[in-house]
Amino acid sequence: MPLRTYAQNCSIARTLQVVGERWTLLVLREVFTGQRRFEEIQRNLGVATNILSDRLQTLVDEGILERRAVSDRSDRFEYRLTDKGLDLNPVLLELMRWGDRWDAPADGPPKVVEHRDCGHETRAVQTCSHCGGELTARNVRLHDGPGARAAA
Repeated sequence: MPLRTYAQNCSIARTLQVVGERWTLLVLREVFTGQRRFEEIQRNLGVATNILSDRLQTLVDEGILERRAVSDRSDRFEYRLTDKGLDLNPVLLELMRWGDRWDAPADGPPKVVEHRDCGHETRAVQTCSHCGGELTARNVRLHDGPGARAAA
């Protein structure tokens, strides 16, 4: 399936062209949590095989996943995150944090995040790369960057 395109000079729109199709972020969630084979991903998601094939192929074509032959069977493959794919981890953690805040079950969130380095439960926090302060909608602003003029 061809990627949906947006006629906008916008980083969010360009990102949605790659990961904005239905099921794509859930496919990535599965790979991030260790499901690497087609059958595992399909079983956990319950997505139609043709749709899963399409989403996996798009992620491979975009350099987010790498398709590798499984060592014990030449006719089986697994999907591994590339560096480009690993960079999507904060996006998924933020979506999870938002969902847990605004739509979690009464008993609490279905999954929690543990920081492996210290062993403590944590939450995603965006911080300023300069001062380390937390970034929120109220303390950031956007302005034109060098790419804004290039598209004009």
